[in-house]
Amino acid sequence: MAPAVTRSLTLVALCLLSLHTALASSPSAPTFDLAALDSEGLGLFARTVDGNLAKGWHAHSLYGKRASHSGLDKRTVGKAWSGKSKFASAGSTGVAAMQVTVVDDDHILIYDKAENNALKDASGASAWASLYTISTKKVRALNVVTNAFCAGGGWIGNGTLVSVGGNPQQTYINDKAEDGLAALRLFTPCADERCDVYENPARIRLTSPRWYPSTVRLVDGSLMIAGGMVVRGFSNQDATDNPTFEFFPPKGDGLPVYSSFLHDALKSNLFPVMYTLPSGYVFIAANKMAMLYDAKKNIERRLKPLPNGVTITYPGSSASVLLPLTIANNFEPEVLFCGGTTANLDINPSQLSAKAPASKQCSRMILNAAGLRKGWQTENMPFPRVMGDAILTPDGNVLIVNGAQAGIAGYGNVKDEIGASNARSPAKEPLLYDPDGVKGKRFTRGFPNAGMERLYHSVATLLPDGRIFTAGSNPNDGVSTKTYRTRYNVEMLSPPYMSMKRPSFSAQPAKMAYKKNYVLTVSLPSGTKKVQAFIMDLGYSTHGVHMSQRMVELACTLKGNKLTVTAPKTTGIFQPGPAWLHLLADGVPSKSTKVMIGSGASPPVSQSAISNMLKHTKGSN
Repeated sequence: MAPAVTRSLTLVALCLLSLHTALASSPSAPTFDLAALDSEGLGLFARTVDGNLAKGWHAHSLYGKRASHSGLDKRTVGKAWSGKSKFASAGSTGVAAMQVTVVDDDHILIYDKAENNALKDASGASAWASLYTISTKKVRALNVVTNAFCAGGGWIGNGTLVSVGGNPQQTYINDKAEDGLAALRLFTPCADERCDVYENPARIRLTSPRWYPSTVRLVDGSLMIAGGMVVRGFSNQDATDNPTFEFFPPKGDGLPVYSSFLHDALKSNLFPVMYTLPSGYVFIAANKMAMLYDAKKNIERRLKPLPNGVTITYPGSSASVLLPLTIANNFEPEVLFCGGTTANLDINPSQLSAKAPASKQCSRMILNAAGLRKGWQTENMPFPRVMGDAILTPDGNVLIVNGAQAGIAGYGNVKDEIGASNARSPAKEPLLYDPDGVKGKRFTRGFPNAGMERLYHSVATLLPDGRIFTAGSNPNDGVSTKTYRTRYNVEMLSPPYMSMKRPSFSAQPAKMAYKKNYVLTVSLPSGTKKVQAFIMDLGYSTHGVHMSQRMVELACTLKGNKLTVTAPKTTGIFQPGPAWLHLLADGVPSKSTKVMIGSGASPPVSQSAISNMLKHTKGSN
């Protein structure tokens, strides 16, 4: 058996911690007490729901099936952005890039829906997953069993990538793919170019079908999986909704946990936005709603809704990000949403229009007691955007790319389409947002336009060398050459810092234990006055959602050419699992290198939870 497969199977061979025990034993303690805030009677939480209310839920059968400029605006945005950026072509993804995540220094894993791509897998059939090599621009087909159309995904504490959910069989597009609605696909990186996707539906599967689910890595290194539909479709309904959470590896009794929040967020509750907070709570947003979720006690606390009627999740699809957790902000979490739509998404889609303008609004909130009292703070982007991707840049800014200025996500559903696209007026101009800038003056323009549209089914991610990878766009049912066509082309955006003198470092550890010190050997540009160290989760990008994307500053001390960095204090600040370490020298970033935060061990596994999950669900042998 291949090492990658053996490592993945250890997830189901270990034992025993329930959801409550596993999360309660983590080293991250809440930085503020939600229950105490409840008792203040200040109306911070619109509604509180505990697990007892879920007992009366009786689920349906879950197995039903502008012009561009040559340089940046004059406003100072930091040394790293003082100069020109450029887009460059960088080969092909082989399959339409619907989902991407960086695997290591030189590889990106790509999932598509099971369609008739020209790239062939080992059996000679059309592939719907590939491994893209950054240095050579070549791709290798991966062998996937189930249909990964509109799946979610994320990395767990032992460094395994988990893809969750997908779509049923679509034999008219690709007759090889099996039903992926309840699929779990595992991929463990390797050094020999032989690692592949592992699936075993008889033993490793979801508790319920999930089309358009999201994930977030929790404080114990496991994944929390949320929402989706039990069958494919555009507009979610009571009959198709899966308003539940589950976990991988399974926890508690192994079965899904009902969420009244997800149910109340109908119809636009797909691909909910989730971030694990330093407190250990999980921030979740869907439709126009947001909440803080206590996974230990299964308590939902509703926050004030997003302002001015803007829908921020599919098909309203805004760009969203958890802003950097830094020493200066005392690691207080703050979320940002930019764009989306104010269209009424609860009406029949045929009454909607691809000409409807997207939203310009950006909304942000600090998720501590003072921030909750203050509520959402808004400002406007220079132009509207839907389906944008928000990328944390190595210097702590946010780059927004991809998407459209009108319409909504999806294809074949609304009036005034171009081709089959529900959106039009592609947003090819990137925007740079400075979280620490003066309100109303935080955006910088003047970047070159992308060479092609990136509409529905597009992706973007930061690369270890500091460039921004953009790919995808396929607002069609299958592979298409009409407007807007299926795009396999890769474009790389090189920010100005790519051509600057950059810091570098060596002697980095393979693993970083919490609170421990590590000494790096550094080389800094002459005259450097300030050095900082950061770790990042580059996230899992799909449908404008970057699952678990995160940036955390590390305390550091420089003596000569030796930089002592201290690993995060708690699993709430950075969850166990893969990270990317880099330095800033007066704001100019180094390349990053992959490290493991924590021991690299498997997340806790409960054999009883697995057994009960297998007993109450069905799989294929």
